[in-house]
Amino acid sequence: MREIPVERVSDVVEKMCIDSNIFLGQDVLKAIKRGLDLEESPLGRDVLEQLVKNTEIAMNTKTPICQDTGTAVFFLEIGQEVHFTGGYIEDAINEGVARGYEKGYLRKSIVLDPLRRVNTGDNTPAVIHTRLVPGDRVRIVLSAKGGGGENMSALKMLKPADGEEGVIDFVLETVERAGPNPCPPIIVGVGVGGNFEQVAFLAKKALIRKLGNPNPDEDLARLEEILLEKINDLGIGPQGFGGRITALDVHVEKAPAHIASLPVAVNINCHVSRHLETII
Repeated sequence: MREIPVERVSDVVEKMCIDSNIFLGQDVLKAIKRGLDLEESPLGRDVLEQLVKNTEIAMNTKTPICQDTGTAVFFLEIGQEVHFTGGYIEDAINEGVARGYEKGYLRKSIVLDPLRRVNTGDNTPAVIHTRLVPGDRVRIVLSAKGGGGENMSALKMLKPADGEEGVIDFVLETVERAGPNPCPPIIVGVGVGGNFEQVAFLAKKALIRKLGNPNPDEDLARLEEILLEKINDLGIGPQGFGGRITALDVHVEKAPAHIASLPVAVNINCHVSRHLETII
């Protein structure tokens, strides 16, 4: 049994919160630069060039890439041979989030009650998804999820007869309805299958995959390619000013489903796709 002090987890989470909001992932930056080569609109190209410049300013000045520094969403894979010492793992994660958002001068965006709207003051509680896996390591993935893309996300329970075309139509309807609101170019996470709550999780988890890495399932990789092309044919363009590059990538994940159901969920990330991974 491997023992890990929870304070170590807090320290790691604190740094992840700060770094994810200051340094844009190289996969995302490369995708934006690839978009510059493909964008046909002069205004769209100008927007993409400004986005690249903005990431450079953030990195050089150690300030957030965007004022929306997100909800802290964690995907934990905990080896079953791990024993945490010194406290409760979820408390440790929230401690790291609170410290990171304070020390990094990151915006605190979480309200305790969704109707009364009182801010918690430290961006906690985090959203934590935990999975027990073999081994003695802990994998921590953070997605600092902005509100703009999240607000444009959607879920629908299709009929099995709707099939792949129904999935494609729903994804396109969701992106077209979102328009400029999620600050395109966007990354689109799509969940297919499972049940009502699982399909939303699949769509969210799809967004933490590195851009440029298609799903290893050939059928899903083909669907991702089709969706990306059709989304970029919508003409929304960078920041909604028109153009070719509406989405940088589309990621699809699937799960087994009931014979009577075909759930599909769409979770959207803005161009500031804040995600980091650490293994302890």
